[in-house]
Amino acid sequence: MSETIRLALPLLAAAQAQKHVTHNEALLTLDALSQPVVQSRDLTAPPAGNEGDLYLVAPGATGDWAGRDGELAEWRNGAWAFHVPFEGLTIHLLAEGLDLKFLSATWRDMDGLLSETRILARGSFGAQSEHRVIEAELSALSGGFAETGLIIPSRAIVFCVSTRTVADITGAGSYDCGFAGEPSKFGGSLGIAAGSSNLGVIGPTAVYSDTAVRLTANGGSFTGGTVRLAVHCFFPVAPAA
Repeated sequence: MSETIRLALPLLAAAQAQKHVTHNEALLTLDALSQPVVQSRDLTAPPAGNEGDLYLVAPGATGDWAGRDGELAEWRNGAWAFHVPFEGLTIHLLAEGLDLKFLSATWRDMDGLLSETRILARGSFGAQSEHRVIEAELSALSGGFAETGLIIPSRAIVFCVSTRTVADITGAGSYDCGFAGEPSKFGGSLGIAAGSSNLGVIGPTAVYSDTAVRLTANGGSFTGGTVRLAVHCFFPVAPAA
């Protein structure tokens, strides 16, 4: 056996000359594959790499990456070195802030603790259960109310809309947070001073069309201010076709 089974690290041979070359090669590979951080998974052509950069080679790769689809490409000493993934290998995808794991010859998204969507469970047919945090900011508030875009997706189950006033609200004495028709669904008479916050927890509420969150002014119209808000919801995904 000339290399290790999982990481393919080169092994020293008896009476081998220049043992340091083989030893250093093994250390470089171990460095690349220990808690690996990958720059991107979308490239098919080799970029101008920096020493030690890792890329997950996208399908249909060309140039020096041709025939290396799904492998890890490392820019090392002025050339590309390639690492064949093994079952259970986990990498962190820097560009997307999520983890991938190599399972059954396929790279699978593991979402990641810091992602806006947390996959709670995934079925073999592609169905999955997600927890989502959807953020928006409403600035330069004016008029009787202000609305986000249609940020809550149809079929989501909402548990909370949290808010924080980040710039003093003027014109109104307080504000409510909710939907059109239910203006205080997620909290009423909320604070207008910068730093005020609210966790608008409710019982699980399903929405059946894409929906906006509305802030409604109390005691006068908005003439200024900024509020950040976040929707905390569950979202189901049906099996793939």
